[in-house]
Amino acid sequence: MVDAKFIPTADGNTPDVRKALLQEAQKQHIKNNPVSFDLYKSGLAHMPGANTRSVLHVQPFPITIARGESAKLVDVDGHKYLDFLGEFSAGVYGHSSPVIKKAIIDALNKGWNFGGKNEYEAMLAKILVDRFSYSMDSIRFCNSGTEANLMALGAAVNFTRKQKILAFQNSYHGSTLTFFAHESKYTLNSYKDFVVAPYNDISETQAMVSNLPPESLAAIIVEPMQVSGGCIPGTSEFLKLLRDLATKHKAVLIFDEVMTSRLHYGGLQVKHDIKPDMTTIGKWAGGGMSFGAFGGRHEIMQLFDPRENKLAHAGTFNNNVVTMAAGIAGCTILDEALASSLNERGDRLRHEIAELIQKRLPVMYKPGYVGNIMATRGLGSLFVIGFVGPESSSLQALLYHHLLEQGIFIAARGFLALTIEITDQHFQPLLSALDGFIDRYKGALN
Repeated sequence: MVDAKFIPTADGNTPDVRKALLQEAQKQHIKNNPVSFDLYKSGLAHMPGANTRSVLHVQPFPITIARGESAKLVDVDGHKYLDFLGEFSAGVYGHSSPVIKKAIIDALNKGWNFGGKNEYEAMLAKILVDRFSYSMDSIRFCNSGTEANLMALGAAVNFTRKQKILAFQNSYHGSTLTFFAHESKYTLNSYKDFVVAPYNDISETQAMVSNLPPESLAAIIVEPMQVSGGCIPGTSEFLKLLRDLATKHKAVLIFDEVMTSRLHYGGLQVKHDIKPDMTTIGKWAGGGMSFGAFGGRHEIMQLFDPRENKLAHAGTFNNNVVTMAAGIAGCTILDEALASSLNERGDRLRHEIAELIQKRLPVMYKPGYVGNIMATRGLGSLFVIGFVGPESSSLQALLYHHLLEQGIFIAARGFLALTIEITDQHFQPLLSALDGFIDRYKGALN
């Protein structure tokens, strides 16, 4: 085991302790997970990086899950985990909801791939429009949040007959709509006419919009909380500014609530009392199946009415019976009371984690920063545990590997999305594992 306090070198300097500790953790990961390692090596022959979903890749390789039940996962090496990731928010129902399972089986018993309308789609549409009636007059389905955001932007451009779109740094609207500060020169972004402003920065956003050519702004797309960007909540003042700017410039305000729609019944837009022109949802709203949806004002959504033959929106699986049936069942489960309870539980767990960090770790006094090297941030049932300072990525990876060893499953980037199967009794194993992490790596955390 590498000493976390000091690693001497020939030239008398202290090398990066954290990188050395991470190398040790990765070696142990290989030893602990031989079957996952073999599957990873096998996958390299036919898939780039043995991967078809980038976010799941970790160094030196990801574990492979064999099965899941309720709040628990089991990997191919037989290790058991408490699942605090909840399929990046899509799996809010846990891994074995009998209600969703029955709904899917009942639907499949009637056949699938009809090539026509089915009895479920209008039912799910009513449920979701009723739930998101604050901003939705009608809705259309697709297969992912990415598709939902692409369709909403396409609708905005066609409705306004303008081209420029205002987005925000570190926002994620899908694999073809990302604006992370660390993005390389390579991108899959489809739309090109973006203006990208700092999130939560009122004065800079106002300045950037005022400098646009007259009558050029088609849409503003924003997450009420930047989930993939670090669980940064948007302030009411900032989101209100965007509403005002969209109104002033006759642009379409799009709230991407693909993930945040579970944080308040009707979405965070209701909590902030700010009404967008269009809303996108996905993940949990499809009962844990592949799902996306977009909806909004009648005059915008009317563009998709096939009787008027304006915008064609095709998609073989837009209304597939599995997702439609699962979505109906899932939305019935995650009603207003349960959604409120889940988010209250998430707030409470996040506060307990913050108290643990404050108690166990000293405050740092650095130029431009005063606080703990380790912190948690978010809202309700979606939050992140992260680090600041040099080589914070090494600490993040160390935390991930430590929690895996302790039977706790989160995202490698420190993201947690609670499921309804996670109860108060599951808090202590996570808190104990975090406490153990601080003990184990205290020298590298100072």
